[in-house]
Amino acid sequence: MNVVDSHLHVWDLDRAAYPWLGPHLHPIDVSLGLENVRDDLRSNGVDGVVLVQAADNAEDSDHMFAVADHWPEVAGVVAWAPLNDPERTERRIAALRAEPRFVGIRVLIHDMADQDWIVRPGPDAGLGVLAAHGIPFDYVTSDPTALRHVPTICERHPDLRLVIDHLGKPPVGAALESWRDLLARAAASPRVYAKISGLYPPGGDLTSWTADDLRPILEDALDMFGPDRLMLGSDWPVSVLAGGYGRVWGALSRLVDELGPAERAAIMGGTAVACYGLRELTD
Repeated sequence: MNVVDSHLHVWDLDRAAYPWLGPHLHPIDVSLGLENVRDDLRSNGVDGVVLVQAADNAEDSDHMFAVADHWPEVAGVVAWAPLNDPERTERRIAALRAEPRFVGIRVLIHDMADQDWIVRPGPDAGLGVLAAHGIPFDYVTSDPTALRHVPTICERHPDLRLVIDHLGKPPVGAALESWRDLLARAAASPRVYAKISGLYPPGGDLTSWTADDLRPILEDALDMFGPDRLMLGSDWPVSVLAGGYGRVWGALSRLVDELGPAERAAIMGGTAVACYGLRELTD
C-alpha cells in the first residue's frame, strides 16, 4: 500500500510572495522545504506527497516544480492558474502540462474579500476550462459557509473533479450540525472528493484539539463520501501551529487505522492516486 500525504506545502520567501504570511505566524514565517519535513515523512511511513500551492502566483508554482524535480517523494503538484481569466487559464494549463507532476489547480479563495468570487462569470468560465481538460480543482474554504457554492459548481460543470480541502473547515470541538448539512449537499455529487486535513479549532489556539474531537468528523465524512472519495493530508507546515507533523498526522492516521483494510488503503493513498492520477510510488 502506498501512503500519500495529499496536502503538503513548501514555500521560499525569496522566490515568491506569500501575502498571508507574516510575524503573526512566526514559527512558519520562514522558507520551508521538503528537507525540513523529510524525517517526519519517513518516521510516519509516508511514501509520497502532493505539494499544494500556497500563493496565487506563478513563482510559487515554479518553486514547487523545482522541488518536485529534486525530491522523488513528490508524486504530484497542485499549482495555480488565473481562473478569473479563462483565456489566460487555457494558456497556463498548456504550459503546466509540460510538467510531469502537474495534477491539479487551486486558488486561495478563502483569502478573498468576495466570498462569492468562485461563482462569478470569469472564475466560473475558468472552471469550465479545467473541466474540459480533466484537471481536478482543489476548493479551499476558511469556514463551512463557502461549501454552499459546491452544488452550484457541480451543476454548471458536471465533469469537473472537485476536491474539498480540509473537509470544508468543520468547527472542531464545537457544534457540527451546519457543517454536516453543507458538506452532505456538496458530497451528493459523485465527482466531489475531500481531504481529511487542516482540522483545527476555530479561534487562535490551533493546538486545543484531541483525537476525540476529530473522530466524529471522520465518521461523518465517511458516511457522506465513503473511503474512495476521501484522502489524508497533513497540511504541513501549517500543522506546525497545531502541534507538529507527528501529532497531526499521527492522530489522523490512528483514527483511519480503526477502519477495515480496504477503507484504510483508500484513505491513506489509494484515493489520492486515483483522483489526481498520481504516478505509482515504489520507493
